[in-house]
Amino acid sequence: MNQIDGAFTIQQDRLKRRIEELAEVGKLGETGVCRQALSAEDRAGVELVRGWMEEAGLQTRIDHFGNLIGRLDGRNPDAPILMIGSHIDSQPYGGRFDGTIGVLGGLEVLQTMNERGIVPDQPIEVVAFCDEEGCRFQKGLFGSRGILGKLEPDELERTDKNGITRRQALLDFGCDPDRFEESLYAQGRIGAYLELHIEQGPILDLMEEPVGIVSAISGPLWWTVEMTGFAGHAGSVPMLMRQDALLGAAKVIVALNDLAKLDPAAPTVGTVGHLQVFPDSRNIIPEKVSFTVDLRDIDLHRRDQREQELRQEIEQIAMQHGLRYTITEDTNSKPRYCAPWIKDIIREESTKLNLRAPELMSGPFHDALALSYVCDYAMIFVRCRDGISHNPKEYASYEDIACGTELLYKTVQRMCAT
Repeated sequence: MNQIDGAFTIQQDRLKRRIEELAEVGKLGETGVCRQALSAEDRAGVELVRGWMEEAGLQTRIDHFGNLIGRLDGRNPDAPILMIGSHIDSQPYGGRFDGTIGVLGGLEVLQTMNERGIVPDQPIEVVAFCDEEGCRFQKGLFGSRGILGKLEPDELERTDKNGITRRQALLDFGCDPDRFEESLYAQGRIGAYLELHIEQGPILDLMEEPVGIVSAISGPLWWTVEMTGFAGHAGSVPMLMRQDALLGAAKVIVALNDLAKLDPAAPTVGTVGHLQVFPDSRNIIPEKVSFTVDLRDIDLHRRDQREQELRQEIEQIAMQHGLRYTITEDTNSKPRYCAPWIKDIIREESTKLNLRAPELMSGPFHDALALSYVCDYAMIFVRCRDGISHNPKEYASYEDIACGTELLYKTVQRMCAT
């Protein structure tokens, strides 16, 4: 059971063409994409998708958080909105499907409804959220948290590697941070949220199934750790006298890796993906090292336990090497479970389409994580080859993407039935 019986309702060729055309914006090599949040490439992508939204008959706007929103009015325009969304910003070394299929798949759903004369009971909005990835300013889910009033006090002053603040990047993008309040969604305005996304893991590929139903999103814990020692000449300071911050950081990285693997059956994962060394010279002992920690688990108790164990390891390593350290918590979210009633609809519609659609958790976070705090949500995963993502080799077949989009279409119809 790995292919839809009968013809697609959605236009598979149109969806494929748009994915391929958007992949040309910020193209990296043959298959990669670099379209970082609030960059010129991001703006070009937003304008391209906005044109397709207007072609589909949607009302469009770009809000002050940098979100692109396309709206299809329902019979009752004041009813709570059904929101469909994802993102089109990418990692600096990313692929063409991450986030993109959720935005363009959602657009295809609404365009198909318009073309078939289907008027939903409530309004439906498809959103390309700004800066889901978080790689430029080291804090993700910006647009989805923004519309809910969940930004933190210092977020606009965060800088990228070139020293550009998020505030300035928003202004350059055409947004006005002083007018955020105009772009907020009042409590209760969003009735439910749906997101289509590639799995970014190997489970569906191993099961040979094109789509899956998400059960929950694991809770991410993000830190920035700074370890400080003392610089010295690499050729003259004896090894036993050194206060090498990079050596301390390296041991913390190994400790995180070991802690994440303590229970081989658990889905715990730990990653250090960003590291800065000062003064960054080959013949100076590193004085200061700043690095990120990404720790995730679907079991909050286990994740909290690993966090405490890691804090103890950092303290011991710092004492051993005469280092000082600080830990700044950037993100701390509990696991968030999908709404059973929406999962039931997806499961019933997948059966009608001859899709098995197994249930699986999401290790990566998505914009759905932010929306889960204000409304019921659900996600549909699309198989990606070998589970590769955040890499130019990321690949999902257009047949699988069409299956996921068709399932999204059927789900939306059920949720908005007259």
